[in-house]
Amino acid sequence: MYVESPSRTYQAKDGSTRTYQTHLLRRSFREGGKVRKETLANLSALPDSAIAAVKASLSGSVLVDAGDVFGIERSLQHGHVAAAHVMASRLGLKNLLGPDCPERDLAYGLIIARAVAPASKLAAARWWADTTLGPDLGIAGASTDEVYAAMDWLVSRQDAIEKKLAARHLERGGLALFDLSSAWPEGHSCPLGAFGHSRDGKKNREQIEFGMVTSRAGIPVAVRVFAGNTSDPVAFGEIIPVGRDKSGLDEVILAGDRGSVTKVRIGQLKALPGAGWITALRAPRVAALARDDGPLQMSLFDDQNFAEITDARYPGERLICCRNPVLAAQRAATRESLLAATEKELEKIAAQVAAGRLKGADKIGVKVGKVISK
Repeated sequence: MYVESPSRTYQAKDGSTRTYQTHLLRRSFREGGKVRKETLANLSALPDSAIAAVKASLSGSVLVDAGDVFGIERSLQHGHVAAAHVMASRLGLKNLLGPDCPERDLAYGLIIARAVAPASKLAAARWWADTTLGPDLGIAGASTDEVYAAMDWLVSRQDAIEKKLAARHLERGGLALFDLSSAWPEGHSCPLGAFGHSRDGKKNREQIEFGMVTSRAGIPVAVRVFAGNTSDPVAFGEIIPVGRDKSGLDEVILAGDRGSVTKVRIGQLKALPGAGWITALRAPRVAALARDDGPLQMSLFDDQNFAEITDARYPGERLICCRNPVLAAQRAATRESLLAATEKELEKIAAQVAAGRLKGADKIGVKVGKVISK
């Protein structure tokens, strides 16, 4: 028996040609001294791989299941690192890091590992050998010393990288964002570790502070790391040269809350060329402006809820006043609820006095004072 695969070509009226191929299982035999052929089956409906297997079997080849002959001894992970590598290539990450060198490949591998499987540097070096990323970059056998040397190389490239990012994502007259966060280091040898404000609630652990400058879309442009006891105003002061000098911006305006842009920080900003700020006044200062002889009066908001005033106590500064009707209604409702709760408690004291259970001006005064204070 054998498989015969005849083909026929037809030409249509429009001049196009079509080829049809069939696969027939046949046997040949002699009858009366003549060789005859008999078609046993039409195999054309089978896939090409099945037809090839039938041909091989009829030609004398021994077919076995691949699983019976081959055993998988090791399989490298590929999909997730390939996806990260494709995205990094689209972002031009390698060219951003620096010229082609072994340190760049190691730094690039660390970044891919941080995105796909975040762990320690030692764990990342071991992880490379279990993925296709290690062999592709030639970093599968890197030692710990080589990994840390690559990180030192990356730090030396920080200024150049940040300038490229700023040119790519910041524009003159645009908006850059800066925010601070904190984390706690393991061990006790970190030179920046210090007890400070923990945003994670780890009050019994040393902290490190780190701030990031991003574009308006949240794309990172620069990063700075501070000691754990660094205050927000000091960190804001450190970031001004980054935005003004290294990012090529003519002017840097810090927008922060009352705790970050303080009076002391404003004094420092005034001495820096090209530095400005936007912040909010604290409640006592607002109250001072709103006194009878002050420039901030409610009549400013009769027709509009936005006004600009000047005051001698703030030379060269613009004071923008905004009245929020929704917030005013909320505060009014809070005041009314507090007054109602106070009256209710005072009525209880009055009932005790009327019933003779509470006597003496001093005792009555103490109880009333507790209610009012609460």
